Amino acid sequence: MSLLLRQVGVGIGEGVLAAVVAGVVAAVGLFAFSLVDWPAFNSSNVTRALTTAGQVAAVVMLVAAVWLLRVRKWPWVAKVLSWAGISAFVTVTLGMPLAATKLYLFGVSVDQEFRTEYLTRLTDSAALRDMTYVDLPPFYPAGWFWVGGRVANVLGMDGWEAFKPYAIGSLAVAAVLALVLWTQLIRADWAVAVTAATTAVAVTYASPEPYSGVIVLLLPPALVLAWGALYRPLEDGAAPGEDAPRTAGGWGAVIGTGLFLGIAATFYTLHFLVAAFAIALMGLLAAGLGVRQRRAWRAAVPPLLRLLAIAAISGLIALVCWGPYLVKSLTTKTPGSGTALHYLPKSGAELPLPMAEFTLLGGLCLIGTVWLVVRAGSSRRAQALGIGVVAIYLWTLLSMLATAAGTTLLSFRLEAPLMVLLSAAGAFGFVEGARAVYQGFGEPPRFRLAVVAIAIIGALAFVQDIPHVLTPEITTAYTDTDGDGNRADKRPPSAVSYYDEIDAALLAQTGRPRDETVVLTADTSFLSFYPYWGFQALTSHYANQLADFPGRAAAIEAWSKLDSPAQLLDAMAHSPWRAPDAFLFRSSDDAYTLRLAKDVYPNDPNVKRYSVSFPKKLFDDPAFTTTDIGPFTLITVRR
Repeated sequence: MSLLLRQVGVGIGEGVLAAVVAGVVAAVGLFAFSLVDWPAFNSSNVTRALTTAGQVAAVVMLVAAVWLLRVRKWPWVAKVLSWAGISAFVTVTLGMPLAATKLYLFGVSVDQEFRTEYLTRLTDSAALRDMTYVDLPPFYPAGWFWVGGRVANVLGMDGWEAFKPYAIGSLAVAAVLALVLWTQLIRADWAVAVTAATTAVAVTYASPEPYSGVIVLLLPPALVLAWGALYRPLEDGAAPGEDAPRTAGGWGAVIGTGLFLGIAATFYTLHFLVAAFAIALMGLLAAGLGVRQRRAWRAAVPPLLRLLAIAAISGLIALVCWGPYLVKSLTTKTPGSGTALHYLPKSGAELPLPMAEFTLLGGLCLIGTVWLVVRAGSSRRAQALGIGVVAIYLWTLLSMLATAAGTTLLSFRLEAPLMVLLSAAGAFGFVEGARAVYQGFGEPPRFRLAVVAIAIIGALAFVQDIPHVLTPEITTAYTDTDGDGNRADKRPPSAVSYYDEIDAALLAQTGRPRDETVVLTADTSFLSFYPYWGFQALTSHYANQLADFPGRAAAIEAWSKLDSPAQLLDAMAHSPWRAPDAFLFRSSDDAYTLRLAKDVYPNDPNVKRYSVSFPKKLFDDPAFTTTDIGPFTLITVRR
C-alpha cells in the first residue's frame, strides 16, 4: 500500500507542478501577444512569421531538454525546460496567429457557436445546467466548460472572451500532463520526443475542438498505462511459491487509467467511449493471454478484476456530470428526441488511412504502422498503441454498419486520435529504426547528429505548416463579429453588433436577470454572448435529448398559424414547456421570421433550413412590447 501511495503521489505531484508551469507559460505568452496591435492573420504574414520564430524557439528548448536528459545533467532543469518548451509550442502555434482577435478558431460559427454558448452558460453560474434549455440538466458533458466557466468567472471575463485563452491554456496543460505521464512510463528523453510529435499532430487536427483535443493528447500514454495495469504476465503468471516483482501490483496504473477515463467521460463522450472500448479489449486480451500462458481459467481473474476497478473509478467520476441527466431521464416522460449521431460526411464512410498519404505526417504514420507490426510481439508500448489503433478501426467499421440501422457512431471524429496514436508509434519507430541503422552500419561517426538534424528539419517543416492547415479556422476567427461588436479584420461587423442594444432592451423591458428569461430566436449566436435561455436550440443535433426538439419545432410552427394575439397568448400559457419571455425576429414587410433547422439525415448536409413567419398582427396587443433594433425586432411578453 505504501508503494502504491508513493507512486500515485509522485505522479500527481509532478503533474500539478507541470500544469502550473504550462499555465504560467500560456498566460504570459497570451498576455504578451495582446500588448501589440497586430495585423489580421488573413491580410498579413507578420503573425505567421512570428509564429514560426516562436516555434523554432520552442523546438530549441525541447532539444536542449533532451540533451540534458541524455547526458544526465541537471535533471530538474531538463524537466522544467521540457514542460516550458511543450507549453510554449502550443501557446505560440495557436496564440500568435489569433493574437489580433478575441475569438478562437472558427470564431462563433457552426459548432463553435454552441460551444461558446455552453461556456457562457457555465461562466454565468457554477450549476450544472443545459447550454440552451431552462430547467434541464446538461446532456453534453460539462467538464471542460465548467472548469473554463470558473476560470472566466474568477478573472471577471465574459464566457465568449475567455474561450480563446482558456482553450489554448487547457491544451498547453494537457500536453505537459501527457509528457509527465510518458515520463513515468518510458525513458525521459524518449518521452519528450514522443510528446512533441503527438502534440504537434494534435494541435494541427484536434485543436478546433479543444475539449476533445485535451483527451486526444492524453490518449496514447493513457493506453500504455492501461495495458500496464491489465497485462502483467510476470506477476499474474507467477507460479505458486514464486515471488512476484516488488511493485504496486499494477494498482497505481489502475487508478491512473480510471482517472483518465473518468475525466474523458466528463469532457467528450465519443472519445471516452472509444477509449473505454480499447481498454475493454485490452482487459479481454489480457485475460485470454493469461489463460493461454498458465492453462488455467483462474489466470483470467486478475486482469478482469483490474478492468472492473477501472470501470468503477471512471464510473464514479463520470456520474459527477452524467448523474443529473440520468436521474432526469429516468423520471421524465418527455420522449428522447436527440439526433446527435445523425451525421455521415464522406470521411465517415471511408477508412482513414493516413499512412498512405504522401506527406510528412503520412511518412511518420507509415513508420509507426511498420513499428507496430514489427514490435507487436516484443514491445508493450507497441501492443498498447496497436490495440488503440485496432479499436478505432473496429469502431469505424461498426459506425459504417450502424448506417443500416439509420444512425452512425460518428467515426469521422476519430481521425485526430488515430493520427496521434500513429504519430506516437512513428516517433518510437524512428528512434528505434535509426538506432538499428546506426548499429548495422558499424556505428559511423556523426551518424547520430545526422539523425537529429533530419528529425529537427522534419519537425520544423511540419510545425511551420500548422497555421496553413488551420487557415480556414483562423480566418473565421477574424471575419466573425465578436461580443464587443467588432471584427478583428477591421471590416464592417455583422448584425451581431446590435446584440448589446438587444441585451439592454431585454433587461429593461423584462426587469429580470438574463438567466431568468427565455428567448425564442433563430439568431442563436445571441445566446453565445449573453446567458439567456433559448426556447429552441440551433439544430436537433446539439439539442438536449430531453428537450423534445421536434415537439418544440411543431409548436413554433403552430403558433405562427394562429389568428389573434389572444390565441397566441393562450397557446403559450398551455405550452408543455416554459414559454418564451421574448421573441427575437428578423422583420419583413408584414411578418416576423425565424429561420429554423430540421434533421434530414441520411442526406449530407444533414440539416435543412426552413423559415417560419409570424404575422405582425399576432403581436398587436398590449401584452407585447415591440422594439426594432437594426435588422432585428425584439418582442417581449408582459407577465
